[in-house]
Amino acid sequence: MSDIIAKLTLDNLREVFQNAGYRIETITDPIAGLQYLRSATAGLSFDIRPGNRLLDGQQEFVDAALVALLQVEGNLPLEIVNLWNSTRRFGRLQLSQPMLMLCLDLTVAGGVTADYLRAQIEIWDRLVHELITYLRHELSKLGAARGTASAAEPAERADRLEPRQDTGSESCAPLQVQ
Repeated sequence: MSDIIAKLTLDNLREVFQNAGYRIETITDPIAGLQYLRSATAGLSFDIRPGNRLLDGQQEFVDAALVALLQVEGNLPLEIVNLWNSTRRFGRLQLSQPMLMLCLDLTVAGGVTADYLRAQIEIWDRLVHELITYLRHELSKLGAARGTASAAEPAERADRLEPRQDTGSESCAPLQVQ
């Protein structure tokens, strides 16, 4: 039977991610002075931030947040964020202009196995890959819809959309997710 993991440290969490094939670096938040981990998948960096600390140990915690931030230039329709959230079970998107955040909570509260942690990392990896594909698809549909609204506009790249120009008061800044 596998050992039960009921608490985490940055060191053992780093080891779990390295065993899953990730390169990991330790970062110190310049404002809070707290350490966390950073890695990347599919060309998108993400943070592994400790959550609730145990009372008896400063370095031990029972959960962590996996967080990937993307910068949005322009207006990203909330329908795109809401559709993702309604069709995905584990990871959640949050839009707080100008940032789009994908997050997943990783918890060992009550005790879990190493296989469980590995499965959670695999879910995270898949979500990041799916997010990139999802955004390209949804942004290209948005670009196509905007393109049919104005036949004079040229075809647009999926990663950078120029909104249709109109005389309304709404801002028409280009939409780009990085």
